[in-house]
Amino acid sequence: MKIKKVLLILIVVLGMAALTACATNETAAPVSESNHVEGSSQNEKKDEPEQPRKDVSIRYAVWDANQARGLQIMADEFEAAHPGIKINIEVVGWSDYWTMLEAGATGGSLPDVFWMHSNEIYRYASNGMLMNLNDQIASSAEVDLSKFPEGIVQIYNHQGNQYGVPKDFDTIGLWYNKTLFDEAGLTYPDETWTWQELYDAAKVLTKDGVYGFLSPLHNQEGYYNFVYQNGGSIITEDKKSGYDDPKTIEALEFYVKFVRDGLSPEIYGDAERAEALQNGLVAMGLFGSWNLSGFTSNEFMTQHFDVAVLPQQAQQASIYNGLSHAIAHNTEHPEEAWTFVEYLGSKAGQERHAELGIAISAYEGTSDLWISSNKTYNVKAFVDMVSYGVIRPYSNTTIVWEDRAYEALKPAFTGALSVEEAARNAAEAMNETLAGE
Repeated sequence: MKIKKVLLILIVVLGMAALTACATNETAAPVSESNHVEGSSQNEKKDEPEQPRKDVSIRYAVWDANQARGLQIMADEFEAAHPGIKINIEVVGWSDYWTMLEAGATGGSLPDVFWMHSNEIYRYASNGMLMNLNDQIASSAEVDLSKFPEGIVQIYNHQGNQYGVPKDFDTIGLWYNKTLFDEAGLTYPDETWTWQELYDAAKVLTKDGVYGFLSPLHNQEGYYNFVYQNGGSIITEDKKSGYDDPKTIEALEFYVKFVRDGLSPEIYGDAERAEALQNGLVAMGLFGSWNLSGFTSNEFMTQHFDVAVLPQQAQQASIYNGLSHAIAHNTEHPEEAWTFVEYLGSKAGQERHAELGIAISAYEGTSDLWISSNKTYNVKAFVDMVSYGVIRPYSNTTIVWEDRAYEALKPAFTGALSVEEAARNAAEAMNETLAGE
């Protein structure tokens, strides 16, 4: 009996021990697994060295070296406010710029951000080379397109999609040599000047190897202004050429008269135009507001020149245009590229753009800052002409018909053809191009 009792007690004790062990295993195992996972994760994080953040480099292409100086300051300030984004400004001259962009579009290596012009927007937007900015603009608290001139905004809108944020606007001014005016006893040009007064002054100033007025074969900084001052047109509302309009022909005849009468040198290239003014070859010339930085840094210009509004005929007119910032459709850094463009198009960015005198900022209310940025010249003249500015003529194929018109008009400047015949040839060539649109 005693043996049986002892065995019974032993069995009960062993059974309880087993149950206790089972209970311990069932509850302890999950805790042990959990601790193992957490411990391993923490150890792995401690063992991994922190990876330094790499800068994202944004290629920013422009064509004006004079503006690039101020833009570099803006880029430096942007980088300081946005660690991790590096802005690399690439300056390529006007002609080579479009060759570079075309090669980039074909080869898939467009700059991330770049300037866009009214001449080229259709080609790049219609071929899917630009980022559609509708969503970015809609969600942005910084970019408000209603604060920019509607005409410039619309230039960079294709089929309801916005492909550019306006950068600036420009008008064309009459630059004149004050020293030569003083020596000739002439009154400086002002808003009352007419074509006749311009011609008369040019005649007086043409002497001693100096031409009175620069009348080159150039559209925006040349005869376009005279055409619209005379009530003519380059392109009509129904997309026809205006070169055969009698008012256009009359304006061209007056403009070419400076060359044919020996009051202007025969000049056809862009570089030669600026050199003629800066080396004292001409006493007056038409140049856009975007030249301000370059002219301000030129000692001869600052000593002798100033700028006034353009003369008038049937009406006042100055060709008016504006650039925009575009983003490549295939940029590898869309977020960073937009952050930069958003800053450039913001009120703060546009104010800084104006303060630095880069160009006339397109944002509403910033023109006074641009005017105050330059004490050397009467730059207010450029802003005064905005009220009667005429948007630079453009269509889907501007670059094509402008080139064809240039070639058609050249014989009129050389004297090989009459202005009327050359103008009608330009109209025919332009209408052929427009018909293909």
